[in-house]
Amino acid sequence: MNQYGWTLREILIVAVLGAVFGVLYLAWVQVWLIAQAIFGPVTMDVVMGFWFIVSIIAAAIIRKPGAALLSELLAALVQVLLGSPAGLLLLVTGLVQGAGAEVVFAATRWKNYRLPVLMAAGVGAAIFSFIYTWIRFDYGALAPGLLVVMFVLRCLSGALLGGLAGHLITEALYKTGVLSGLAIDRDRRSGNA
Repeated sequence: MNQYGWTLREILIVAVLGAVFGVLYLAWVQVWLIAQAIFGPVTMDVVMGFWFIVSIIAAAIIRKPGAALLSELLAALVQVLLGSPAGLLLLVTGLVQGAGAEVVFAATRWKNYRLPVLMAAGVGAAIFSFIYTWIRFDYGALAPGLLVVMFVLRCLSGALLGGLAGHLITEALYKTGVLSGLAIDRDRRSGNA
């Protein structure tokens, strides 16, 4: 089977994941706002990893170039269509976060989807998003110590809420049998987990 060609089923799965997580991402904004009111501004970095999770799940299931990037873009588009106050800038955010995860999968030539790689993809998304928010919100004006704390928290969040949680959700989906015949299933059956 062509490693780079996409089937209709794979496209539909990524589209469904993007739609579902677009709704969940929009709801997660409320979680963030409530937590921020209680715990302060670094809360965004603590909860940020959840906004990377669809790229991890889609990539782990589909295992083809572009799955991480496309799923994040679709999730961002769904948020825009649902009326997110962030508007069209969310498409840039989705592109940046998806690219951060995609770079890690590209480094393995889209062949390794074990937990450490999924967690690294969450960190990749965190690093890319941190650079983007640094530029967008002028992080250069912040105290260096605060920046280090924000960066570390965002990377941990990417690894745990993006990578680890994405792995757990993917495993749960796999156990239901709905991923039968997809790349994840073929790899498991051939011993290439």
